[in-house]
Amino acid sequence: MKSQLQLQVHRLDGQPDTVVTIAPGTTCGGKSLFIAGGPCAVEDQEQMTSVGAALRSAGVCALRGGVYKPRSSPYSFQGLGEEGLAVLRRTRLESGLPVVTEVMSALQIEEAASSCDVFQVGSRNMQNFELLKVLAGAGKPVLLKRGLSATVEELLLAAEYLLAGGNRDVILCERGIRSFDTATRNVLDLGAVVLLKQLTHLPVIVDPSHAAGKRELVASLSRAAIAAGADGLIIECHPRPEQSVSDARQALSLGEMRRLMSSLVPVAAAVGREVGSINESKRLILHPSA
Repeated sequence: MKSQLQLQVHRLDGQPDTVVTIAPGTTCGGKSLFIAGGPCAVEDQEQMTSVGAALRSAGVCALRGGVYKPRSSPYSFQGLGEEGLAVLRRTRLESGLPVVTEVMSALQIEEAASSCDVFQVGSRNMQNFELLKVLAGAGKPVLLKRGLSATVEELLLAAEYLLAGGNRDVILCERGIRSFDTATRNVLDLGAVVLLKQLTHLPVIVDPSHAAGKRELVASLSRAAIAAGADGLIIECHPRPEQSVSDARQALSLGEMRRLMSSLVPVAAAVGREVGSINESKRLILHPSA
């Protein structure tokens, strides 16, 4: 980085990796890979119940699902909002999987707090500094996605807002950057993953779904990311991908997600990692009022 200031995100000599606790029995940044899966958008309870059960049995660590959608067009599906949060709460209770969901404002943080375990900051809001300041004091881990055209330094400085505000449970996410090439939705920058693992102690995961924009590329990019040193993945999947209300082209089927999980095992072993799932002895146990 160009700055000479020693930032909290920087890795000091000999400093070990930060391990972020997502929920009892689930971490990101240790030997076990953190794998989150789920649909781009929460659509209804039937969808999410199916996803939760399938991902749990496949060994996925966490459930992802959007209820507030930052869409490029104001005429596109904007998410279920509070109705979707109720679906997430029930699915979290039924599956025992911790939940990752995106927020875009202080009000949404307040609304979603009881329904999720990790707040996600999407690429469009990576440099929404007022949002980052609020999340710094929100009391939950934050998954910070790299902006479409953001440099590695800008990503780290965005993360610094969270650490400087008192939240050290930060996960960085490489999700592809914009380029001149339109063959894929974005270009997955695995070089940034390798560099980030050197520059920072924070865990770094990869979103191959948004990088590729094509489901047939997701599995290969996932394995490449783990081989490059990523601490985990966040992947879009859906019971009926072709019927998804958003990002249908890049969503895996639940069967494809299960096969991907199996294919990660030898790759993880080759780099000294393991495909982790929620620790059954510390299974996320929630009460109906949670």
